Amino acid sequence: MQPPLPSALRQFGKPRINRAASPVLALTTPWLLVMLGSLSPSWPVIASAPVLPPFGFLLLVGWQQLRPGLFPVWAGFPLGLFDDLFSGQPFGSAVVLWSAAMIALDFIDHRFPWRGFALNWLVASAFITAYLLLALQIANLGGANASPLVLLPQLAVAVLAYPITARLVALADRFRLIPIRKI
Repeated sequence: MQPPLPSALRQFGKPRINRAASPVLALTTPWLLVMLGSLSPSWPVIASAPVLPPFGFLLLVGWQQLRPGLFPVWAGFPLGLFDDLFSGQPFGSAVVLWSAAMIALDFIDHRFPWRGFALNWLVASAFITAYLLLALQIANLGGANASPLVLLPQLAVAVLAYPITARLVALADRFRLIPIRKI
C-alpha cells in the first residue's frame, strides 16, 4: 500500500481563509503560455512538410474558449506580432489572422454563451483549418507555391492535439489561480 500524500501537498492550491490568487501570476500566465507556444517553430524537428501544429494559436483559442473575458479583443495584435517573429510566415500574417480569430471568437462567445466540449472542439477545428489555409494563401502571395494538400498532416495533428491543448490550458488556469497571497 502506498503512503498517502503529505498534508502540505494535499492542501496545496485549496482555497483557504485569508488567501487569494497572485494578481501577477493570474495576469501573466495566459500571455506567457501563448508566447511560449509561439516559440514551437524553433523546436528541432526535421520534416519535409509542416507537421507541428501552430501551438501558439491553439493555446490562444483554448484560453479564449475556457476564459472568454481573459484576453481583450485586441490581444490578437501583440500576440500575433510575437508569433510572426518566430513562425517563418510573412510578417503581419499572424497579426491579421489572430486578430480576426479573436473578434470571431468573441462574437461566438456572445452568440453561444453555453457550449460543451464537443462544440468547442468543432469551433476550434474550424478556426484551426481556416487559420492554416489562410496562412498558406498569404505565404503563397509572398512567393511560395504550395498546395493545400501539404497541410493535411499538420491539420490532422492540430485538430487531434486541441483536446490536449485545452487540458493544458485548464491546468495552467488552475495554476494561475492558486491562492498564495495573504490578504
